[in-house]
Amino acid sequence: MCASYGLDPRFTDSEFIAAADESVLEGLRVWAEQNAGETLRPTGKNLRNLNPIVVQPDEAPVIEPAWWGFLIGGEPSKFPSINTRSERLQDRPGGLKTRAIVPATRWYEMQKPQRIWHEFLVDDGALFGMAAVTQRGRAADGAWFTCYSIVMRPAPDHLAELHDRMPLLIPASLSHDWLTAEPTREIIDEAIIASDEVAARVSARARD
Repeated sequence: MCASYGLDPRFTDSEFIAAADESVLEGLRVWAEQNAGETLRPTGKNLRNLNPIVVQPDEAPVIEPAWWGFLIGGEPSKFPSINTRSERLQDRPGGLKTRAIVPATRWYEMQKPQRIWHEFLVDDGALFGMAAVTQRGRAADGAWFTCYSIVMRPAPDHLAELHDRMPLLIPASLSHDWLTAEPTREIIDEAIIASDEVAARVSARARD
């Protein structure tokens, strides 16, 4: 499970979306600076933190503030919704109807049973994109939000001893297709294969 991640404004953009213009990257830097190094966590009904995601409703990708986790009946879903297994999407590709890319420079997982937290990075701090599926949700006060769930895949061998799963990382070369392709099993299969190259460059270190 990925339940927290970070976005450092000092990022390099070599692994992010292919079509990202400077306005998107600058928007992410500004948001990260305003976030003042805070860890990004799931959105709650009391602390309504909205996190930046990248979507492509028209010809170009844009940043949108979004609710991490799904809203059902005006409340955060009772079932776990901050993450979605890649295998579930392969079996039920209808869940791929709308998608996003979540920008990050690290994510955090606890190694069990040692209960040691680790941070995971690509090339020691590059900006990367995590695959997400989205849907619209309405809060109790009637406000509508784009809600997102980060797609999780099995971890590669060099990370599996720390945690058995990891976010599905979308390389820049696949970013356009991930955001715009038809919601079929082909796009999730292609994303899993394409993510192997980025996953091989992920390293982890224990947090203080």
